[in-house]
Amino acid sequence: MCELTKLPDGELKIMQAVWENTPPVTTRMVIDRLSPSKKIKTQTVLTHLDRLIARGFIRCEKVGQERRYFPLVTCEDYQQFETKRFMEQIHKNSFSSLVTALFRG
Repeated sequence: MCELTKLPDGELKIMQAVWENTPPVTTRMVIDRLSPSKKIKTQTVLTHLDRLIARGFIRCEKVGQERRYFPLVTCEDYQQFETKRFMEQIHKNSFSSLVTALFRG
């Protein structure tokens, strides 16, 4: 598994679309999951997918003209990473700080 890093919003949306599908995931499946009612540029999706490959979040196999993507990081692992990061950065690992913020909100 790769060393996890925070994903930019655009890449996170693509990764969520990958997680929501059963592998192997195609570019078309990602586009359909992201926006079934409006057009998203295929090149934008491909750029994000390439970045996710470079970061080690997914791998790609090309079969004919089709690209198939497989997640290398689970949604649960990324959620755990982000939650730990949030607790460290925002609440300085203080559970009481988190609870207080939730209670006030």
